[in-house]
Amino acid sequence: MRVLFRASSIALATSLVVVGIAGGQAAQPAPAPAKIGYINSAQLLAQAPGRAEAEAQFDREVGVYRQQIQRMDDSLRTLMAAFDKDAPKLDSATRETRRTSIGQKEVEYQQRARGLDSTMQARQAQLVKPIMERVQTVIEAIRAEDNYALILDVGAQVSVVVAADKRLDLTDRVLARLKSQGIPAAPPVSGAVPQPAGVTRPKK
Repeated sequence: MRVLFRASSIALATSLVVVGIAGGQAAQPAPAPAKIGYINSAQLLAQAPGRAEAEAQFDREVGVYRQQIQRMDDSLRTLMAAFDKDAPKLDSATRETRRTSIGQKEVEYQQRARGLDSTMQARQAQLVKPIMERVQTVIEAIRAEDNYALILDVGAQVSVVVAADKRLDLTDRVLARLKSQGIPAAPPVSGAVPQPAGVTRPKK
């Protein structure tokens, strides 16, 4: 599961306030420092309600796709084994024709396998999306409630945070609120499962 968002660039600087009196005018008070917190998105997505259920749902659904890919692989292996067995007895023209046919089948199966893989990835993203949206909604609510200027993600694959005060960690707070909201319903399967024509399981 991918992270919700990534901090692209963070610069920490120390503000120097020079207090002085000029022409009898009092110095202006320094602005309050910005309130910053952080979360660990990897931990949130691993423990968020609905994540285990979405993963189980995905495993059930992709079983159909994996079976189709396995059938294509079995079919191609059967064709190649038969060709290797018959090749010494074939004339050169027939041998080349069958070799070309097997090559075309291999390309065709590879294209179908890539299509199935793309379908599986799209379904995984569809199952994860409502969980990610709920996590982001809770983070935004907490940010607004407590007037955080910025909430960083230390669980991102690319994170510039190298050290932080544990008291700024909002991960457990976000998790607690997510758990109080219950488990989101998994989105239904959209579209029919593609059936690769011409692929059959080899006979035992």
